[in-house]
Amino acid sequence: MGPRILITGATGFIGGRVAAAASSALSSPTAAPASPPPSASAHEPPRIRLLTRRPPTGGGGPAGPETVMGDLRDPDSLRRACAGTDVLIHCASAIGGDEELARAVNDEGTRALVDAAVHAGVTRIVALSTASVHGRGPFRAAAPGTLPLAPGSPTSRTRAAGERHVLDAGGTVLRPHLVYGTGDRLLIPGLVRLLAALPGPPDAGNSLHSLIDVDSLARVLLAAALSPATEPGPYYVAHPDPVPGAELLTAAEELLAHRTDRPRGPAVDIATARALLAELPFARHHLDMFATDHWFADDRPWRMLGSDPGPGFTEGFAAHAPWYHGLLTRS
Repeated sequence: MGPRILITGATGFIGGRVAAAASSALSSPTAAPASPPPSASAHEPPRIRLLTRRPPTGGGGPAGPETVMGDLRDPDSLRRACAGTDVLIHCASAIGGDEELARAVNDEGTRALVDAAVHAGVTRIVALSTASVHGRGPFRAAAPGTLPLAPGSPTSRTRAAGERHVLDAGGTVLRPHLVYGTGDRLLIPGLVRLLAALPGPPDAGNSLHSLIDVDSLARVLLAAALSPATEPGPYYVAHPDPVPGAELLTAAEELLAHRTDRPRGPAVDIATARALLAELPFARHHLDMFATDHWFADDRPWRMLGSDPGPGFTEGFAAHAPWYHGLLTRS
């Protein structure tokens, strides 16, 4: 019998891609990455259970994933969801400025979920977190174990607290920095909004950033859940090649060009850009992030877990550009 995997956040941007990757493994045993944990057979595809707060609109059935209703703020539902599972992939989180909700979901909800998983005998816990638990850089080729936790927002503070529950239970935490791709409504759209608020592109200087496309991240989350080489503790997950800030701005400028025929002016230095964006906190956040190095260097996800980091940013972004064009056209 294959491993029994519970995935939280399966209707979200990243969790949805993990669910799709797991479903692919479900339909084809040869598609499963690496090998299952010792408690499960290597010759059977995984059995998938998805935890969702909303009733499913389709799918499931005898040959598909099982969907169960639950909420990270409802411990009883978490105990029911974890019963009979071997592996937990925790992708659910609350992102935004509501600190009370963030604490209830990211901190207390993760603690309740981990407690339920441990009680149910789950043998592997893998949780999605964020490199933002380290706060604002500069970070240049930062290696695992070299940075203190210094979260600067309610989201990152409560996600850092949630990490501790996973790590205390012997689990594994994956920390991407910037995630792009189909379904992204924060990173690239936010950068386009930043550019639209300025007369010309901000000068990104020589800043470097860790990025990963959502499909590669989904694959490595599933690999971490199934590979016998997975170790407890935190991993950074990003494409091995950091992306220059100027390359990110070029991609966003191309999307902006499809939204407006207004001519663009020359590059704007960072100090001037900050002054122009004084009344736009969302844009200031993106500006400060892209003006500072955020490069995390960790080859273990690709070297040890047998996962593929996917294409570099230029090629990877081109594959998702049509989706971004559609999103920005509708917005």
